[in-house]
Amino acid sequence: IPGVSRSGATTTMGLALGYSRPAAARYAFLLAIPAVFGSGLYELVNALGETTSTGPFGWGETIAATVVSFAVGLAVIAGLMAYISKRSFLPFVIYRVLLGGVLIVL
Repeated sequence: IPGVSRSGATTTMGLALGYSRPAAARYAFLLAIPAVFGSGLYELVNALGETTSTGPFGWGETIAATVVSFAVGLAVIAGLMAYISKRSFLPFVIYRVLLGGVLIVL
C-alpha cells in the first residue's frame, strides 16, 4: 500500500489485535529503536572511514545535530503520545490515504 510506514503498519496491527491507541503507538516507537540505532551506527562507521576534508561538517557539528535531533524527536513523540491518548488516528489515516492516492495517480 503506497505511503504505509513501518510505524503505521505496526500501530495498525496493534489496534487490530486489540491494543489501545497509546499502547499500539508506544510499541511502534519502541520497535523503532533498533532500526534507528542500527542505521545511525552504520552511518557512523561509514563516516569514520572518510577523511574530514571530504565532508562539509566536522565532528562538532555532527554531535550538535545529533543532540538537537534527539531532543526534538523526544518532544515530538511526547506530543504525539499526548495527542493520541485523547484523540483518534483519523486525521493521519485520511492524510495517508490521500497521499497514497496521489502517488498511485502520479
